[in-house]
Amino acid sequence: MLAACSGNGGTTGASGSIAVEASDDACKVAKTEASTGNVTFEVANKGTKVTEFYLYAEGDRILGEVENIGPGLTRKLIVEVTESGKFQTACKPGMKGDGIRGDFTVTGDAKKSTDGNALLAEATKSYARYVTSQADQLLVKTEEFVNAVKVKKVDDAKALFPVSRTYWERIEPVAESFGDLDPKIDGREDVIEEGMAFTGYHRLEKDLWESGLQADSDKIADQLLVDVKEIVSKAKTVELTPVQLANGAKELLDEVATGKITGEEDRYSHTDLWDFRANVDGSQAAIAALRPVVEQKDKALVSTLDEKFKALDEALEKQRKGDGFKLYTELTQDEIKALAEAVDALGEPVSKVAEVVSAK
Repeated sequence: MLAACSGNGGTTGASGSIAVEASDDACKVAKTEASTGNVTFEVANKGTKVTEFYLYAEGDRILGEVENIGPGLTRKLIVEVTESGKFQTACKPGMKGDGIRGDFTVTGDAKKSTDGNALLAEATKSYARYVTSQADQLLVKTEEFVNAVKVKKVDDAKALFPVSRTYWERIEPVAESFGDLDPKIDGREDVIEEGMAFTGYHRLEKDLWESGLQADSDKIADQLLVDVKEIVSKAKTVELTPVQLANGAKELLDEVATGKITGEEDRYSHTDLWDFRANVDGSQAAIAALRPVVEQKDKALVSTLDEKFKALDEALEKQRKGDGFKLYTELTQDEIKALAEAVDALGEPVSKVAEVVSAK
């Protein structure tokens, strides 16, 4: 599929953005090189399938991504590339597989946006502290979940499943950036890459709620814990850019729109609203870290964000049940519609944050 991704050396789009024409079988990137600093891609989906666009560093580490680009839509991705080197772009028609890839080169030695900007530097430090706290709890709760599976305490494991996932879902953009670890931990049976085993949370979810614990469930549980420990270690050391925080806030809402609000994510347990709440929490945390920066540049946007987050919080809190939430199967179509509309209304202003943060 690499051959289908080409560069013609030109740029189109506003402010020197790099035009990307995505289709069902091609990924035409107008320019395949850029200088260090902020790189903007303007991705137009000319195909018939919903697509995604990624910029990968070495080892398939995700520097930036934009998801859920429907046919006929155009989405912008801003990525701060802090080091020169060889990278790859990728379009993913159908949002599956390795994608249609092409080489992308970055040269130069531009300063990081956090160098000399105290507000941006503090934003990244604040969010790093949040990620560390959530990663610590992810490990604790995953250990409890895995232990319950291994001693065959099915009811305890079922109760711990959505709790342990809460901490995963709050920092999912960070966790997703580390290559194959994300699908190993969180891959759904129908969307993992061809030839990849069905493992992780959702394999155990299927065992607990549908098929019953299997002969290899203990092995799957042990591997989940190994993979989570690796994610936790990496998440605590990764250096994020301010634009990555903004992109991550939008990615979390895209996760809600494409998986949680449809009931696809936790299809066996139907605990999707726990994940929904956690994704929104994570998005709020990223925006909160960036708030002083956004307030300085666009106070009106801050007011809109506050309003839309409040509306989504209120819609979601209506679905509380005991210490958790209603099962997805207990929601009416009107309730699902109300939640979807609140997510869509928030997604639009959140999508503006990266541009505001990256503006000079």
